[in-house]
Amino acid sequence: MEQTLRVAAYMRLSKADETAQTESNSISMQRLLIREYVDAHFADCQITEYQDDGYTGTHFLRPGIQRLLEDARGGRLDCIVVKDFSRFGRNYLEVGDYLEQIFPFLGIRFISINDRYDSAVSAKAGSDLTVNFKNLLCDLYSKDISQKVKSSLLAKKESGQYISANAPFGYEKAADDRHMLVICEEEAAVVRKIFALAVKGVTSTQTARKLNQEHIPTPMEFKSRKGGTVRPPKGGRFCWSGSTVCSILRNPVYAGDIAYGKTEKDQVGGRSILKARANWQIILDHHAPIVAREIFDEVQKSRGVSRGRKTAGNSNPLAGRVVCGCCERSLRIVEGRSPYFTCGNRYVTGRQACVGKASVLSVERVVRQRLSSYLEERGIAAEDICGHDDDSWARRAKLLAKQKQAQTKYDRLKREQYERYERYAKDGGKEFNSLQLKIEKQRQVIRELREQIVETEEQIQAFPHEKLSSGKDVMLTAEKVGRYLKEVVIYSEEEIVVRWKE
Repeated sequence: MEQTLRVAAYMRLSKADETAQTESNSISMQRLLIREYVDAHFADCQITEYQDDGYTGTHFLRPGIQRLLEDARGGRLDCIVVKDFSRFGRNYLEVGDYLEQIFPFLGIRFISINDRYDSAVSAKAGSDLTVNFKNLLCDLYSKDISQKVKSSLLAKKESGQYISANAPFGYEKAADDRHMLVICEEEAAVVRKIFALAVKGVTSTQTARKLNQEHIPTPMEFKSRKGGTVRPPKGGRFCWSGSTVCSILRNPVYAGDIAYGKTEKDQVGGRSILKARANWQIILDHHAPIVAREIFDEVQKSRGVSRGRKTAGNSNPLAGRVVCGCCERSLRIVEGRSPYFTCGNRYVTGRQACVGKASVLSVERVVRQRLSSYLEERGIAAEDICGHDDDSWARRAKLLAKQKQAQTKYDRLKREQYERYERYAKDGGKEFNSLQLKIEKQRQVIRELREQIVETEEQIQAFPHEKLSSGKDVMLTAEKVGRYLKEVVIYSEEEIVVRWKE
């Protein structure tokens, strides 16, 4: 019997598409088009839908596409169908990599309906230059739109309009002008209290504790009262923290000023990078201040002063995975002769049930013992006793690093090829064709590295693991913690719960 074809229907709609009111790009229209195509071309198939509503196509950090790619890598898909290339992505380098390397390597067929592209047909016909240029045009279109939107927003900011979606704590948007801020007296009273305590020399942590003791609502609670969407709090209760108080004390909006141009993107669709404070653009006296400028300036003199407290950072393999059983917040490590885990929330909230001290050595001993039992029950390798499996993992890590370097070089060559295409007619395509040979060679390097990685992973899975010797503990390393442990919940040194990854 033939296996049922597993088809992925992917749909995407960005905020720019919504603004342009392009009905043809709506999720419902994409779904209808893909369903009709699949019904007409595949007799027996199983369709799984993936969608990203309100996400840009300039990068692949989208929940729907990430879920699709995870299923693809897991061998749970045979074919991917989209309305057009721009729905899948607008970054021509990344889209090209998936079409030319990743999907063929995984044995997945890719179909773009409006572009009349089917990888099963194109693979037989050879490389399709038209596809590459369509992806390039999508990328250029996205960058052009991004620049126009950025220029429009900058012009509004320079003219004094407040364009953020939400008003800062202590303010609300004017009823007759959503680009203007007016004081919300109930919230402003809390802000004035925070600044008054800071002027008296009260620290941010002490202020947070005082606010919690007096049961003063947090900014998130005020937002929830106004009907704003708020995530459920950790531990079932909203609490003031020192960092929240700090952010209020450093915000120039409370002196009546507006700061913009605080971040910049490394590339279109890339991550935002915070600029130095001296490079921010400031509009003075933009709106009514909540605190006097003299008070705000006085408070700033003590902001950002380091107290010199030492912490263990990420040196401990359990760092970042140990949480408080009371408030569910991550525990920090206090260094010293006898290092211990502690909950920073304990002092701020006054919750006595939060972890005060839990010896790092005691916690590590409990985790090692339970990890040994966990591995033994499942017949998993005693890697730290036999030692052979760690060599395979180290080899895999080196291959992944080489693959990343090879991919970077491939991306550079690909970008250079597109830049030189303009000179194609002048020199008869010599430079262009020369780069094409280098690209093909680099593509082969990446393909060989991928095959070696797959082979190494198969060796790891097929390794004839030994059983753990009775009474022996597994050595605790960051690699093993990351592989098996989800989190360690501490209520006290006597009550520790270890949660495993599924």
